[in-house]
Amino acid sequence: MADIAPNRQPRGNTDPRRTAKRVGPSGDGRTAPAARKLIDIPTIERAFREILIAIGEDPDREGLRKTPARIARMYAELFAGLRQDAEEHLQATFDEGHHEMVVLRDIPFNSMCEHHFMPFEGKAHVAYIPGGKVLGLSKLARIVDVYSHRPQVQERLTSQVADLLAKRLQVKGCAVVLEAVHTCMTCRGVKKSGSVMITSALRGIMQTSQSTRAEALSLLNR
Repeated sequence: MADIAPNRQPRGNTDPRRTAKRVGPSGDGRTAPAARKLIDIPTIERAFREILIAIGEDPDREGLRKTPARIARMYAELFAGLRQDAEEHLQATFDEGHHEMVVLRDIPFNSMCEHHFMPFEGKAHVAYIPGGKVLGLSKLARIVDVYSHRPQVQERLTSQVADLLAKRLQVKGCAVVLEAVHTCMTCRGVKKSGSVMITSALRGIMQTSQSTRAEALSLLNR
């Protein structure tokens, strides 16, 4: 969970933006334009208190009194990827001389749909053919975590993982497949429980070679 400074409420005419508890940035922002921004915990608390009032609830009753603070801390955790640079996880590479396909399946992830701010979760599957360097296995999962811990849409999340591998790791080709259940579809609106969204992104030889693409997708879909 992101580190949060002790609570200090603003007094008098003090600008709350200067005394707010904030979660500091991490990374240089190259892959996340908002990475240098800070999470303003007191502002989130005040805003959610107003939401409780707006829906007709009493924010001072026992069960809700600490809810705004809990929501603020939760957002700091769920959106920690805004303050992280996924490229940092590309530093753990190895010159193994391996040029065959590498596959990591069933990477659990969760994210927040930016349209309704409701969670979606599922599994990510990644395959790539090294261009000379092999990435540390856990780093694939960490890259998925960085991009998923932001307000997201599944299509963009899929492409971001693939683009990072293709452009920065300079792989010969990669395939990324995400499958997820979206609560904005299962709990509201059409309320279709059990529906699963699947997205894919292909780069390099995975796009241009039909046989390589077929091999990758067969391994990812087992």
